[in-house]
Amino acid sequence: MTEVDVRGLSCPIPVVKTKQAMESNPSDEITVLLDSNVSKENVTRLATSKKYAVDVEAVNNDEYKLTLKPSK
Repeated sequence: MTEVDVRGLSCPIPVVKTKQAMESNPSDEITVLLDSNVSKENVTRLATSKKYAVDVEAVNNDEYKLTLKPSK
């Protein structure tokens, strides 16, 4: 499993770092830690466009944990 912690970073950096993780580890499940609703939406959009299943977990106010699972 690969973890990408982009808390405190503004878009487009969370999307860029998530995309890099996807390209570097195409068969891995990826956990993305975010602290922005906008970043959550943008990373989710990227993941679904790349055929990843996305599980969103709200950690607390405006903090999210996304689990991205590649399709087989």
